[in-house]
Amino acid sequence: MRRDLSSKEDIISLVDLFYERVLQDSELRPFFTDVVQVNWEKHLPLMYRFWENILFHTGSYTGNPMQVHKQVHQKCPIREHHYKKWISLFHQTVDDLFEGELAETAKQRAQSIATVMLIKLQGHPEQESIY
Repeated sequence: MRRDLSSKEDIISLVDLFYERVLQDSELRPFFTDVVQVNWEKHLPLMYRFWENILFHTGSYTGNPMQVHKQVHQKCPIREHHYKKWISLFHQTVDDLFEGELAETAKQRAQSIATVMLIKLQGHPEQESIY
């Protein structure tokens, strides 16, 4: 039986598995390996802090994800289908590992974040949801 997200270790498990899956995806992998060439030693701890802050309100994350995504989008456009794939992989990863109120919150927040980014990057204010 799966349990709910409850600790930093849970966040690490979620983020690590999610990015393993991203790197196996032929549509998403190039953003991380070719367009940006992500430094994983820096990126993963940043994502741990981001999701800890989102779910546990730790205040441990400082950054501007919108600005980072704008820079990536300028190099290689991030399209709606990329966000749909991202959300699908994220939801699948959460569902494979966890269940409960915070697991659902994680999926809802990811959906909201992706929707706002898509709207801001592509200028589709009529877009309500990308999932």
